[in-house]
Amino acid sequence: MRILVAEDERDLNSRIVEKLRSEGYAVDTCYDGESALEFLTLSSYEGAILDIALPIKSGFDVLHEIHGRRIFIPVMFLSSKTAVDEIVRGLDEGADDYVIKPFDLEVLSARLRVMLRKTVGVHDNIYRCGDLEVDVSKQEVYRAGSRIELTGREFSILLYFIRNKGVVISREQILSGIWNDDGEITSNVVDVYIRYLRRKIDDPFRYKMIQTVRGVGYCLRAEH
Repeated sequence: MRILVAEDERDLNSRIVEKLRSEGYAVDTCYDGESALEFLTLSSYEGAILDIALPIKSGFDVLHEIHGRRIFIPVMFLSSKTAVDEIVRGLDEGADDYVIKPFDLEVLSARLRVMLRKTVGVHDNIYRCGDLEVDVSKQEVYRAGSRIELTGREFSILLYFIRNKGVVISREQILSGIWNDDGEITSNVVDVYIRYLRRKIDDPFRYKMIQTVRGVGYCLRAEH
C-alpha cells in the first residue's frame, strides 16, 4: 500500500516515514505542496498525509487541485492549529481526517489504518490474500488455517507484500520500505529473505503465492 507524506518539518517527516515503513507501507515523501501535487498527479497512491501549512502550496491547495484533476484518495491533514473552525474547514474541504500536532505516532498510524479501511476493505487490522491471512494487531500469520511462525523481518516483508498484493514490487522498493534506505544493505539480502518466506509461506502448499517477475522483482498473488 503506497502512501505519500508531505510535511515540511523534516524531523517529523522522517519519524512519520520511518514509522509507516516499519509497518509495511510503501512511502514517498516530500516537503512542499508543489512537490506533493506532482507526486499525486504522476503516481498512484492509496492515501496521503498532508501538512496544511506546506510551503509553495498549502495542503488545502493540493487537495483542491487533485480533486480538480479527478484524483480522489483518502487524505489526512496535519496541523498545529487547534481552532474548531480550522478543523471544520479541513474536513469540509474534503479531508478524511485531521490530526493536531503534536501527536503520538502510534495514534497517527491507527488513524491512518481506520481511514484506509474505508477504501481498501480491511477490517480489524487483518489483511487477506487468497487463503493467506496476516493479523497486524496480533502479529500472526495463517495460511489455509495453519499458523506460520515468522521472524520480525519476515513479518515486515510479508506485510509489505500483502498491503501491495497483486502489485509487482522491485527489490529497491523492498529495501526502501523495510530497511529504510540503509546503504549497507544490498538487494541480495532481499532475495535471501524471500527464500526464507517461501519456505514457510509457499513450500508446504501446492499454490505458490510469492512469484518472481523476471527482471523486475516480486509479486504476491492469490490463486484465481
